[in-house]
Amino acid sequence: MKRALFPGSFDPITLGHYDIIQRALDLFDEIVVAIGVNNEKNSMFTAEKRKEFIEKAFEKEPKVRVTTYSGLTVDYCKEIDAQFILRGLRNPADFEFEKAIAHTNRKLSGIETVFLLTASRTSFISSSIVRDVIRNGGDYTVLVPDSVRIE
Repeated sequence: MKRALFPGSFDPITLGHYDIIQRALDLFDEIVVAIGVNNEKNSMFTAEKRKEFIEKAFEKEPKVRVTTYSGLTVDYCKEIDAQFILRGLRNPADFEFEKAIAHTNRKLSGIETVFLLTASRTSFISSSIVRDVIRNGGDYTVLVPDSVRIE
């Protein structure tokens, strides 16, 4: 079974994340969307709420599983028997940052990272932009899947 881990904070999941997961479904038997829990990071949404947003977005897709984890991503890959790490790239700066992490992960564990370029229609979206729009009362709904709704 080809299992990929798609790690991130997903605070919240964006249409860019959603697009990467959808397109990766043809490449892998299972995609584990793993919400990294970092107690030092000030998140807008709890890990439970972020997990709920993602599960609802993919509720009809049996190949997607959502979990939380802490610690090194490669250690979690070994724990769940994931052979690949999935990452999305929006721009050249993302590539330079992600390349260094991918080389480190391969050196530490032998796990390969698979990069997918974001679709041009979502390449400008980041979770930090979405959070800023939310904080300032803007229409965030055009940037996230329908499952992300704030009451």
